[in-house]
Amino acid sequence: MESAHGSMLLVYALIAIALLILMITRFKVYPFLVLIIVSLLLGLVAGMPMQTIVKSFETGNGNTLGHIAIVVGLGTMLGKMMAESGGAERIATTLINWFGEKHIHWAMMVVAIIVGLPVFFEVGFVLLIPIAFNVAKRTNKSLLLVGLPMVAGLSVVHGLIPPHPAALLAVQAYHADIGKTIAYGLIVGIPCAIVAGPLFALLVSRHIQLPKENALAAQFLGSDANGGNGVKANAPKRELPGFGITLATILLPVVLMLVGSWADLFFAPNTLPNDLLRFFGNTDVALLTAVLVSFWTFGASRGFTREQIQKFCGECLAPIAGITLIVGAGGGFGRVLMDSGISKEIVNVATAVHLSPLLFGWLVAALIRLATGSATVAMTTACGIVAPIAAAGAVQVKPELLVLATGSGSLIFSHVNDGGFWLIKEYFGMTVGQTFKTWSLLETIISLMGLGLTFALAAVL
Repeated sequence: MESAHGSMLLVYALIAIALLILMITRFKVYPFLVLIIVSLLLGLVAGMPMQTIVKSFETGNGNTLGHIAIVVGLGTMLGKMMAESGGAERIATTLINWFGEKHIHWAMMVVAIIVGLPVFFEVGFVLLIPIAFNVAKRTNKSLLLVGLPMVAGLSVVHGLIPPHPAALLAVQAYHADIGKTIAYGLIVGIPCAIVAGPLFALLVSRHIQLPKENALAAQFLGSDANGGNGVKANAPKRELPGFGITLATILLPVVLMLVGSWADLFFAPNTLPNDLLRFFGNTDVALLTAVLVSFWTFGASRGFTREQIQKFCGECLAPIAGITLIVGAGGGFGRVLMDSGISKEIVNVATAVHLSPLLFGWLVAALIRLATGSATVAMTTACGIVAPIAAAGAVQVKPELLVLATGSGSLIFSHVNDGGFWLIKEYFGMTVGQTFKTWSLLETIISLMGLGLTFALAAVL
């Protein structure tokens, strides 16, 4: 009876995931609601005591949000300050001058990797797209050649490199070392960004013609008076911040986290200097420090008043509320899978099949990504499923590599259920077919290459 119960649990889990896909894609129900409904139903059919189902969901939701909500909020504030001060524009213009018009696609990838570190993919995209429009117009190049390297850079950072919220969550779930994860993430991520970004863009921009007129681009290229993201509007009056200070502010949280995770190299454990480095290297504290610094570097020193800075902080949080709720609900779903015993069954199956934990992490994340459309939900939910398996597995893998494998899986083939898909389609002025041939293919290249490079890294380490 027990084994039947076990295999039935797996059937229920598959049905639940199928139901998730169906309700989000076919019936267009908001993912946050779907995740709650499916989690509760799954708890009921799996035979969890009724009084514990909601509690289980709330616990998973709370555990996930406890950390991610702070990171998302602070990261978005940092991004907003950068946008309003003209910092993003400064980074772009400087790199374009360095790389030259001929290598503009390389410059855009580098810009995206830097700017994408503290912010969600969608936020980074909206920050950088005005720059892409301006660059494409100034250099007379296809928007694909300029824009695809940019989204590749953003995507790689999103899936693989802390302090990005999704990657950070995986670091927590797998008990990985954040410093090593950043280092390995760069080793794997940069080649992926190069192939899926500039190289792929050079190839595909020859074959796909975008329409001459782009209504959205016109907003950002029109008269400077009505600039698209507030940057252009202020450009004539306000001087842009310096390149050095902009870069320093954006990279400050990354540096603090790295130094914090290497505290033992500098000072003996349990001494005050070591504790201080670890404290400031904590994700929340590192991002908070950067936001406070940005109030001066991007705010006061650029002539913004305290009221304006307050307003920026308030304004930027509304668009991310939806993402944050969905991510929390993904965590709740993961917790119900655990508490209902489904995760344990999946562990048993994975152990019996002798699947490498890296491949399993990638596969689970890839399936959830295809189902829900969100890389972040894929990563959060997959971590909940894979972490117990990795802990119990006979094959021991480095937790940092598990973060990268799961992250790579979460980026596979973006399609119609992903907000990013429509964002890119609309801004680039493409048809659905063209979006599949460019953006969806680009994501798949990153995902497969990321997995391959993670395995290569595992063989070396």
